[in-house]
Amino acid sequence: MNFDFTRRVKQSMLGLVYLACAALSLASAPAHAQLKIDITGVGQSQIAFSAAPFTGNAGLPVDIKSVIEADLVRSGYFKSINTSSNVVLDENTVIDPTAWKSIGVDALVVGSVKKLADGRLDVRFNLHDTVQQKSVGRFSYVINPSALRLTAHKIADYVYKTFLGEPGIFATRIAYVEKSPGQSKLIVADADGANQQVALASREPIISPTWSPDGKQLAYVSFETKKPVVFVHTLATGQRRAVANFRGSNSAPAWAPDGQKLAVVLTKDSGSQIYTMNLDGSDLKRLTNTGGINTEPVYSADGKSIYFTSDRSGGPQVYRMDSDGSNVTRVTFEGNYNISPKVSPDGKSLTYVNRSNGQFKVMIMDLSSGTTQSLTNTSQDESPSFSPNNRYILYATKSGGKGVLAVVSSDGRVRNELTSSNASITEPTWGPFVDQ
Repeated sequence: MNFDFTRRVKQSMLGLVYLACAALSLASAPAHAQLKIDITGVGQSQIAFSAAPFTGNAGLPVDIKSVIEADLVRSGYFKSINTSSNVVLDENTVIDPTAWKSIGVDALVVGSVKKLADGRLDVRFNLHDTVQQKSVGRFSYVINPSALRLTAHKIADYVYKTFLGEPGIFATRIAYVEKSPGQSKLIVADADGANQQVALASREPIISPTWSPDGKQLAYVSFETKKPVVFVHTLATGQRRAVANFRGSNSAPAWAPDGQKLAVVLTKDSGSQIYTMNLDGSDLKRLTNTGGINTEPVYSADGKSIYFTSDRSGGPQVYRMDSDGSNVTRVTFEGNYNISPKVSPDGKSLTYVNRSNGQFKVMIMDLSSGTTQSLTNTSQDESPSFSPNNRYILYATKSGGKGVLAVVSSDGRVRNELTSSNASITEPTWGPFVDQ
């Protein structure tokens, strides 16, 4: 049975064959289609903050204040209070919390950046809580200039965690595929879409990218050899290797939580079946054995289960099985078309795509209760992916007839859209927390 996957090249078991052209690895080359962020919706309550210009920041390629403001506002849980003052503020300035609170500021970020003799930068900041009337964080980073934007993201993460009690995701990365006539590019970027890098460029399709648990590698499917083959790509070096290149289709890679195994979909024996394998291709084990299509595997957070899409009940639905293929149970029941499952990092929620009345929407399910909620106001959604703090879901959709990326909070209140002026974007995946 075809799941209407002609609209989604992602399901490479359809056996589409393309003219071959050697792929080109461009691990350090910048992308050119800068993403624009459009913010709609806010959290249930917002924390008012102000970020002062960092002293010494003038002339540097990244404005720390602007990055912090954009990150926190984009989260939907903070609002920026613009204040005009001729007073220079830095991490050592003694402030009057009552005065700042009187103009509506709950949190104040101040700091400085200084160029050291060896060319590195000394970035310092102080976070003031005007309600508690005290400093709640004072740190210093000595960095290379290339890490200035990342450091600004880390400061925003600190503010987010201090006031919301959960990790921020501004210093994390995303990956996606950018499509233009005659070319596909696998892009890695900051969570806000900035600092784009081309990991791979090819004249053939690149689909189904997924991050390794340590954030150092991407697995994906490339058609560069006239058939779908699963590759693992080390981002720091640009080195890549084919790990699933069996007869027929090799697709839909998914990392085990320990980073030592992949689940993949192969057609080498009969139909589309789910297998597990070591990263060197050894210890291949078949987990499913039904007619029709079994695809889109994804491990649970603890690695004990695998969620996947199957048409064994007639239409595509999400199922769960033990990681050895036993104890298969159906998970989705609302509607006759549910695909693309992804489990939240805390293991509590499942996101997937539901088709109803011709519209494809991102859903979320509470795995303990089975309750579901539609999260999006768009109608051509695909490829949902949780942020590492469980709070947001990145997905692909259509706007103006072109593929764009969008982010929605797990409660549906906050929405961002990331668009490019000259390319169609699809196949997003959100990277894990990593030490940087």
